[in-house]
Amino acid sequence: MQIAKVRGTVVSTQKEPALRGVKLLLLQLVDENGNILPEYEVAADIVGAGVDEWVLITRGSAARQVVGNEQRPLDAAVVAIIDTIYVEDRLIYSKKDQYR
Repeated sequence: MQIAKVRGTVVSTQKEPALRGVKLLLLQLVDENGNILPEYEVAADIVGAGVDEWVLITRGSAARQVVGNEQRPLDAAVVAIIDTIYVEDRLIYSKKDQYR
C-alpha cells in the first residue's frame, strides 16, 4: 500500500461501462516522512475520501479484490482514510490537526 493526499477528482463522461458510478480521485503520493512527492496517481474511491485527506491506496490485482471491483479495469483503489501516522514515536500526520 501507499500513502497519498487527495488533490482532486477526475471526471470522465466516456469510459468503460464497468467504471460507471465509480468516483475517481487524483492523488499525490507521500513518502514515509510525510513529504509530498512529485508523483501522481488516479484511483477509484471506495471509501468516500475528500480533497486534502490522506489515504491508503492499493494497486494492481489487490485493487480488483475489493468487493464490487472484481470485474472493473482498475489499477489503483483508495481503501482507507488515514487518521494518524506515527513513525518512531513521531507524529507524521494527524487528520484532526489538518482542519484546525
